[in-house]
Amino acid sequence: MALTAVAGTLDGPLLQRSTGARVVPTLPGGLEPDLLRSFVLIAERGSFTLAGQHLGRTQSAMSRQVQRLEGLLGQQLLTRGRDQVAPTPHGAWLLARVRPLLALHDDILGAFRAPALAGNVRLGIPEDYALGWLPRVLANFAAICPDIAVEVVAAPCGTLAGQVRDGALDLAVACADDAAGLSTGRLLRHDPLVWIGSARHVTQTRTPLPLVVAQAGCRWRQAAVAALDAACVPWRLAGTTLSQAGSMALVQAGLAVTVGLPLGLPAGLRVLGAAEGLPALPQFGIALIPGDDMPLARALGRHIEEEFRLDAGAGVGGAGPDDMGP
Repeated sequence: MALTAVAGTLDGPLLQRSTGARVVPTLPGGLEPDLLRSFVLIAERGSFTLAGQHLGRTQSAMSRQVQRLEGLLGQQLLTRGRDQVAPTPHGAWLLARVRPLLALHDDILGAFRAPALAGNVRLGIPEDYALGWLPRVLANFAAICPDIAVEVVAAPCGTLAGQVRDGALDLAVACADDAAGLSTGRLLRHDPLVWIGSARHVTQTRTPLPLVVAQAGCRWRQAAVAALDAACVPWRLAGTTLSQAGSMALVQAGLAVTVGLPLGLPAGLRVLGAAEGLPALPQFGIALIPGDDMPLARALGRHIEEEFRLDAGAGVGGAGPDDMGP
């Protein structure tokens, strides 16, 4: 395999790699940003001396930089006049492409060399996600941003959007229906709502079906009751709780069934469904609700969205991030 200079062509890379009958464009090694930056400055200022003054280098040092670059590319890039230096056709071709390349190079360095974020950020999240999904997310976030302390507020889903709006939380992961009126809400995915029962008791066989759910106004409670009524399954309210942990305790004791997400169910619980005579439940959208545009909250929000995208790519959950504007 050989590298050959392509003389007189301006519509492709300056070097090509020959692989038998096929010619594959390539970039030669050694194209250091410092060499390219020196070339750009000389071409823009029309002078080795002026470019050298900008970089704190001598005229001869700048000349050697260009000679090295021309040697790497196998083409003359600058014409040296008595009073002016100007790009050759090959130099003009390179100049047009090097400027955005150097800008991208500087952006990357700037991003990684920026001061580390530090401080506290308040995240609201339903208990289901706090218990089954959040630990992995927080561990990954701490590895990336070790100086950001995340205060987790696990609360009923219907209360989280209001807490963000009132400034009590910096951002929240909540039911998409609760975020629908917020222009900043972003759909993360849809998750299935499921029936949850004891793995040791057959509570689901009782008539009427004992049900433990959140208090009135909870969308999951409304969905469970609507599904049971539509399927003509008799039920009774065995209890209401303010926390998912309270519901799970009653379910583990064999006193009731409940509804929730199939995320990291505690030992002693299992998902119920059609085999147990229970009706299908709808999916619920989950959304990211950002508050004020704070750097710490933005960083955590971007990380949460990326975690949901990774889950979707692995076949966990449904839709990826999307706008939820009015």
